[in-house]
Amino acid sequence: MLQLPGTGSWPEKLPCFHQINPLVSQDGDLVIGIFLSLFSVEVNGVAGAELFESPPDKACRPYKWLHKNYQQALTLVFAVEEINKNPSLLPNISLGYHLYNTYHSDEKTLESSLRWLSGNGQFIPNYNCRVQDNSVAVVGGDTSALSVQMGTLLDLYKFPQISYGPFDSILSDKVQFPYIYQMAPKDSSLHQGVVRLIVYFEWNWIGLVVSNDMRGEKFLWGMKEEMVKSRVCLSFTEKIPVSERRYKESYENFMPRILASSSKVIVIHGDTDSLMILRYSQIFIIIIEKVWIATSHWDITMRPLHVSGYIFNGALTFSYLTNEIPGLKTFLKTVTPFKYPDDILLRGFWLSAFRCSDQPKNPEQEICSPNASLAILPLCSFDMTMSGLSYTIYNTVYAVAWALHEMFVRKSEKRTIEDEEHLIPSPWQLHSFLKNTQFKNSAGDDVFVEESKSSEAQYAIMNYVIFPNETEALIKVGQFVPKVPLDNDFTIHVDAIEWGWWNSKVPCGVCSDSCGPGFMKTPLEGQPICCFKCSQCPEEEISSQMNAEHCMKCPEDEYPNKQRDRCLPKVVTFLNVQEPLGMTLAFIAISLSFLTALILWVFVKFQDTPIVKANNRTLSYTLLISLIFCFLCSLLFIGHPTPATCLLRQTVFGVVFTVAVSSILAKTIIVVLAFKGIRPGSRIRMFMHPRVSIYVVLICSGIQVIFCALWLVISPPFPEADTHSQYGHIILRCNEGSDFVFYCVLGYMGFLALGSFTVAFLARNLPDTFNEAKFITFSMLVFCSVWASFLPTYQSAKGKAMVVVEIFSILASSAGLLGCIFIPKCYVILLCPDRNTLEQIQNKQDSRGKIFL
Repeated sequence: MLQLPGTGSWPEKLPCFHQINPLVSQDGDLVIGIFLSLFSVEVNGVAGAELFESPPDKACRPYKWLHKNYQQALTLVFAVEEINKNPSLLPNISLGYHLYNTYHSDEKTLESSLRWLSGNGQFIPNYNCRVQDNSVAVVGGDTSALSVQMGTLLDLYKFPQISYGPFDSILSDKVQFPYIYQMAPKDSSLHQGVVRLIVYFEWNWIGLVVSNDMRGEKFLWGMKEEMVKSRVCLSFTEKIPVSERRYKESYENFMPRILASSSKVIVIHGDTDSLMILRYSQIFIIIIEKVWIATSHWDITMRPLHVSGYIFNGALTFSYLTNEIPGLKTFLKTVTPFKYPDDILLRGFWLSAFRCSDQPKNPEQEICSPNASLAILPLCSFDMTMSGLSYTIYNTVYAVAWALHEMFVRKSEKRTIEDEEHLIPSPWQLHSFLKNTQFKNSAGDDVFVEESKSSEAQYAIMNYVIFPNETEALIKVGQFVPKVPLDNDFTIHVDAIEWGWWNSKVPCGVCSDSCGPGFMKTPLEGQPICCFKCSQCPEEEISSQMNAEHCMKCPEDEYPNKQRDRCLPKVVTFLNVQEPLGMTLAFIAISLSFLTALILWVFVKFQDTPIVKANNRTLSYTLLISLIFCFLCSLLFIGHPTPATCLLRQTVFGVVFTVAVSSILAKTIIVVLAFKGIRPGSRIRMFMHPRVSIYVVLICSGIQVIFCALWLVISPPFPEADTHSQYGHIILRCNEGSDFVFYCVLGYMGFLALGSFTVAFLARNLPDTFNEAKFITFSMLVFCSVWASFLPTYQSAKGKAMVVVEIFSILASSAGLLGCIFIPKCYVILLCPDRNTLEQIQNKQDSRGKIFL
């Protein structure tokens, strides 16, 4: 390792690390060059200006430690020590390393690569200053951009370069990068896991921050495609630079947009290099309440010591799901400057991480003593749990060792005597062995160098939590394992998540608040589908789910409730005889029919009296009997409709009413004929036969019977359930079958009634001793008035009201006929019997001067 003045002593002042190349070295028979990002140095605005013009003894420039990355350096030391102690791997051969720092700038990366190629920390292009070149491979870098910058130079010398950074499909192009190998697992399913997490929490308004490179672009398109499938919308997209030189100009552009975004959920995808800008800008966004979802390549806990991490408190991050390397955690706990007194890099890290003074007499000597432990450092400075990059570095060092081991095994089978010089292979000889290397590491995982055999990355979902005592922790709350059955690939424990700003409440990451049941989403013009307004469902429709796209109609036998969020069963209703209205109408109908029967009994009892005999006794009996059936036929309209009642109610009503009106028409005709026929020589006497009235009734009623018969044959009435007339009810009623025939039946009765009214009106002034014309005229006036008002009322009524209107019309018109024609006669018969004698009638006739019997 790098030796310091005085064995076991520390220098009074630390050197300028960015001027030391390599930072740390360990000699060995074979040496690996490894490039890690351990600290950053500010780079001049003009790329490359200092590379070839700056003097070698230039002043030390300010640098910033990337403390979390020092675990990678210790993992390297641990792996090399394990390999050198393993008698089954590279026996009798020691493995060493030269550790260089990688800078997030093109010129510094090129400088480090040239110093590695030149050897001994020299900087002489195209020259190798090593006494014996035992370099076999290069491990680096931690980003695809650094790998490309290094590979462009190393490929000229056919040096094997093993990248431990995130897998990038660009580096798989063996035509452009024939000597670059990637050890990281493939992240082709990462975007699916992120969207699964977003969908699980019902977030749909997402901001996306990606690195401005091909990896970021590929992740962006994968996210967009997966979000469209899951109906998740993109609030904004920001691409941040991959070079720290552009920090200020980029911050001024994209940070204000992130701050002003309405999205509360932001997905960050990038690596240590590209996301360095966020680490140094957290102080400006500490008041912003956001949920951050970080992907596997950015350590969300990494930040400068002076910057608070509260902005990311409650964040969720996708980390590689790996098995623990046996012995590594114990090794990390025992690492101290006392254990490695010659490692000046460890001392520099130690003093910086523990915030110690670099003076020998330190007031915090107890904390900063070489015997302290890395385990007491906060999470932002050091993590005792192996990171994904450290795990890949561990596998990478072993992959090189196993490739070398296989190469020496092959050579040992062919040689007999070889000197030490011939034992050192040329770097290009390692390629054929390296690409076919596969082994099982100490954690039990299978490792392949061949990229086609690389496994798909599996992810642990970690929750970044800052506790009240300001300690930090990454707590596993779930995992995403691609390529397994759908129900088992994603798990999350919501109760274990601490949300930071929102405490235990799951944040609401939506563009518009959810629409509750009874409402539907109405898209906003020019806005994504996740932005909408909530509109109440139209009448007759409901929505029972949250965020319904459309409302749906209820089944025919159900109706929406007032909130329009569920369907209620409709109340089946009809004019029931057990309800007050039905009972009242039935009582009136029976009472009137009984009254009519009583009047008929009176007329039969007093059938020989002049007032009964005066106007055709047979027609009076026929009219009274038909009125009894008119009152009773209204009962067919009351009760549960059945096929029988539907067939009978209108036809019976039409026929019996026609008989009644025909009887009245016959009575009116007989009165006119009687007074016209008593004149001497009148030809009308031939129509005075008693059967004429019977013929009138039979002919007029027969025509109505024909109408009704045709009705029953062509389109008979039938029972139906009316689900639309009355809200929330199913009206059981009779469908008339043919409205045309129904109105023909009514029209024919109206025609007969109008005829009776006209004839009676013309005969109203005839002598009134035997003349009923005035009573018939008034009764027909009542009859026509009732049915004339029936038509518009019936048309406007709905459901049960239609039946009530028709029953009322039947009862009212029948009662009008009964009251106007027969009540006056019953009054005379029962209360004034002295007026119902032949003598009284003759005296009345004599007083008028001329009477014809």
